[in-house]
Amino acid sequence: MQLKGLVRFFTILLILYSLYELSYTWVVRSHEKKMESRAKNFVNVNFPTKPEQKYPGDKDLQALYQDTLTRVYNDRLKRLLDSTKDVTLTYSFGGKVSYQKAKEEELNLGLDLQGGINVTMEVELVGLLKSMANNSKDPNFLKALDHANTRKANSNADFVTLFSEEYKKVNPTGRLASLFAAANPDKIKINDSDDKVISAIRAEAKDAFNRTFRVLRTRIDQFGVAQPNINPDADRAIITVELPGVQDKERVRKYLQSSANLQFWEVYNIGELNQSITKADEAFNVIMGGKSKTDTVKATDTAAKAIAKTDTAKKGNDLLTKELGSADTSKTTKAGDLNRPADIKESLAKYIQFFPPSQDAKGTLIYYSAIGSVAATDTAIVRSYLNIDAVRNNFPSDIAWLYGMPSNREGKKSDLIPLYAIKTLGRDKAKLEGEAVKDARQDYDPTTGQVQVEMSMTTTGTRIWGEMTKANIGKPIAIVLDNIVYSAPNVNNAIENGVSSITGGFTVEEATDLANILKAGKLPAPAKIVQEQQVGPTLGKDAINGGLKAFSIAFIVIFLLMLVYYNTAGWIANIALILNLLFTVGVLIGLGATLTAPGIAGLVLTIGMAVDTNVIIYERIKEELTRGKGYIPAINEGYKRSLPPVLDGHITTLLTAIILFYFGLGPVKGFATTQILGLLLSLFCGILVSRWISDWFTNKKRHLEYFTGVSRKIFKHANYKFIEYRKVAYAISFVVLALGIASFFHGFDEGVEFKGGRSYVVRFDKPVDEEQIRAELKTALEGDNVVIKTIGDTRTLDITTAYKIESNDPNTDEIVETRVMEGLKKQLPADITFAKFDKQYKLKSKTVLPSISDDLKKGAVKATIFAILIIFIYIFIRFRDWRY
Repeated sequence: MQLKGLVRFFTILLILYSLYELSYTWVVRSHEKKMESRAKNFVNVNFPTKPEQKYPGDKDLQALYQDTLTRVYNDRLKRLLDSTKDVTLTYSFGGKVSYQKAKEEELNLGLDLQGGINVTMEVELVGLLKSMANNSKDPNFLKALDHANTRKANSNADFVTLFSEEYKKVNPTGRLASLFAAANPDKIKINDSDDKVISAIRAEAKDAFNRTFRVLRTRIDQFGVAQPNINPDADRAIITVELPGVQDKERVRKYLQSSANLQFWEVYNIGELNQSITKADEAFNVIMGGKSKTDTVKATDTAAKAIAKTDTAKKGNDLLTKELGSADTSKTTKAGDLNRPADIKESLAKYIQFFPPSQDAKGTLIYYSAIGSVAATDTAIVRSYLNIDAVRNNFPSDIAWLYGMPSNREGKKSDLIPLYAIKTLGRDKAKLEGEAVKDARQDYDPTTGQVQVEMSMTTTGTRIWGEMTKANIGKPIAIVLDNIVYSAPNVNNAIENGVSSITGGFTVEEATDLANILKAGKLPAPAKIVQEQQVGPTLGKDAINGGLKAFSIAFIVIFLLMLVYYNTAGWIANIALILNLLFTVGVLIGLGATLTAPGIAGLVLTIGMAVDTNVIIYERIKEELTRGKGYIPAINEGYKRSLPPVLDGHITTLLTAIILFYFGLGPVKGFATTQILGLLLSLFCGILVSRWISDWFTNKKRHLEYFTGVSRKIFKHANYKFIEYRKVAYAISFVVLALGIASFFHGFDEGVEFKGGRSYVVRFDKPVDEEQIRAELKTALEGDNVVIKTIGDTRTLDITTAYKIESNDPNTDEIVETRVMEGLKKQLPADITFAKFDKQYKLKSKTVLPSISDDLKKGAVKATIFAILIIFIYIFIRFRDWRY
């Protein structure tokens, strides 16, 4: 074999690379297991009494107390992982890496393998068009918007195109410029053609989409998810969000779908809060360490009891979590003792780096806009400390604590988050809000050339802004979007003309971002969830176990089969198989890909394709040996003659995988990605690596055996009369073809992805009667024909319904789920509640609205048609005869 050295080089290189990438996953898992053990020990030491012992005979109190312990465990584990993010771990070849870096480089598990929430959001442009038309009351305009919105529910066409078509229908002689020119003079002129107006609207829609995406991305960061995934598709105006590990569906839905809330607030500086901080620090010390051990243990036990008795005792819950968060198990001597010595001095300054004022040349004190900064990993705990009643009562009653954006210089985001003290004046609404902003853009100071943001206000906004700036000369005003401070510039003088220049040492990118933030409050383009999937952690573990079981069984069976059928040559095939899997997983990790259940299916298929290559080669070698050829000529001839069919099989499958990747969404892409990599590496391992290893044995004057007693008998008597029974094959083919064509006219039984609907995976305490449940659900869902499938056994059902799928009511999800629960009530405990059903029995849920199902359907049809055409073309080119 030529290029033997190159094959050897790349093989060794891929082995080292794959082991290197996998080592990150190994060290992360090893470290996290240690932290999990410490978190469990913490709970066991501080809460040695089990729920059934603490509240015998009261299942509700036991369940609530168990929830408390689970929250304590999760909180402790999070603290341990956060506090060890910079701990140095050892990975492959003795290298050192921090836990945080290893976590970023490990193998990502998909939503279906670890639980969490996945949503597809569609950016709604109705509000944008209304704003651009200055909220016109023109009946034709409003009718066109309404019709376009109705069509959008079942179409994947962009909204601007639908609107223009509908406007032409309701007002054939109308001109769009007359609607949009007045409010957008710099973009649209009164004499512009409809095409030019549509182009301007589409550009503004794309800008609005980008702003909405930016807001969503910032909101998602607030969930604290380790590996969130957010993918925008501007052409289709959809954003796909995946939040592994998050289970609070309602919080996610509410937070992601809420409109942008831009506000301008006055702020406190640290000089105004100096005495408050001193008093709050004293109170904090008493709470965290000033009490005796006895008092602390008593307070903790009281808090635990309060939480166990009621699920509404939020303050008690927070107190318990905070108290436990400061416990140190390394010194604990007896059960229940938090072991916090009374002389320990705790201070807010341990968590907040306060900014002291500086002095100018005249000795005047200059205060920073923020009062200090907090480590990114401590933001949640600092917020909880500042909200402890004993601490909060020492600050002004109208104060609100908000975090800002970390500085991002030279592409590196700071680990410190600025903390601002906002003056709310006891109101939820600011004096000035987003609707007052008329426009904002990145600009340059004409005198200094510095990058700045120019902001202009509406008439009402100009008046209020003038009053605010006049009252705050020399002080900052915070620009807040969704409770995050994006900037807090100082007011140099009163601004009464409504045009402001905001400076702050911005880069062009930062100024552009701030301008977009300011415009986010002016042009509402909220995102609506059109597809949603929630996977519980239990089902995620089941998916991992099921996937690993399927993978392991497939691997072991094929591994043994190769040895039983091909003797010592089977070892070469198995080595190639192992390397193929190692390389595939290693490259997937290196690319930052996410492993999903369909991805595992792709790996299983890769096993089959990898072995198939060696089977074709070995069978050809066996034929040559049977004809009497020598060992080396038989191997050479076998590899040479088997190359065309091996390439044909891989290329055709590769082409279909590429088409799946291009047209597919979500899980389909995961499957296609794994398959593409597996196929390419299968060719490398099955042909080049296996040949290199075979030649290595030959050079050592060792011959591989290709026959065993079993395979020799099968090969000897193999005489299959394919041609003789061709007419039977023709008849079967025509029957299957006719049935296939008939199925098109009969119609498919479409799943929830293709027709829209909601599906719930529910696991009962015992096996259930599927038909009885179907009848009861039909009654509960007002006659809807539900589709029920069993998963694994008759305890676990996948229930799909299209009930109320067209409804725009924001409470529809809860209404449908309540109805489903009502239909299942006979199979559930008598005291079942919605919360209990949602948490204990519902393992997974999925919602697909008709608009996204239309996209999926069209993608599937296109993928099928293109796959058939591409295979036809390949076969025609490859064999140069249309009859093939």
